[in-house]
Amino acid sequence: MKARVKWVEARTFVGESGSGHSVIMDGAPEAGGRNLGIRPMEMVLLGLGGCTAFDVVMILEKGREKVTSCVVELDGERATEDPKVFTHVKMIYRLKGDNLKPAAVERAVKLSMEKYCSATAMFAKTATIEHEWVIEA
Repeated sequence: MKARVKWVEARTFVGESGSGHSVIMDGAPEAGGRNLGIRPMEMVLLGLGGCTAFDVVMILEKGREKVTSCVVELDGERATEDPKVFTHVKMIYRLKGDNLKPAAVERAVKLSMEKYCSATAMFAKTATIEHEWVIEA
């Protein structure tokens, strides 16, 4: 996997993925940024959410569950001293579907957390990770 980050100006950077996608990253005004894009550490947190959501949906679909929506809400806390790593992350999975079985959802979340999600494995080195799930109507 490859990536490239190019400085544009002030605290603005363009990240380019090996798959050909780009994203603008910027800092807060108090750090010299212009608030033109997502913060790099926000992007890291989003990566965690995307990684586990990908797993959960795929596991449910492979189990022939009729999932129609999967939202992962994340709340991350960071250390106050440098390096300001994530120290605690709470994730809430909100799923919808046609007769989703609670046991299947619980299994999918557990498999993502404990076996498949690479981002979770990395976050777990510095952070306590909590997760809960809800099947919504």
